[in-house]
Amino acid sequence: MSYASGKYAYFICDTCGFRYKYTKARMTWDNSKVCHECYEPKHPQLDPPPITADAEALHQPRPEVTLPQSQLGLVKTTNASAGGMTFQSDPIGSKLEGLQTSGNVGSVTVSIT
Repeated sequence: MSYASGKYAYFICDTCGFRYKYTKARMTWDNSKVCHECYEPKHPQLDPPPITADAEALHQPRPEVTLPQSQLGLVKTTNASAGGMTFQSDPIGSKLEGLQTSGNVGSVTVSIT
């Protein structure tokens, strides 16, 4: 279906209400037919930013490999007089063997009057 060119037609501006030539009409982003004086382009902040999914997988990942255990962990004294120590792969602070300690802080005097 073909339409007429509208070279003799007029339209009424939706914003100001004045009559203008139909060929000078402009459509706004909210489907209003306005004149060239009332036309305002859509502000960029009215367009929401594109929302994309967060990446959850790695591109070309490598398979899991067992890593060598660091030799930190439980300190076991083998010869207390020589100061020799060996390391085991137990959690830190689970066990300490071959060492005895004792200590004094001092004396405390309490007087109640």
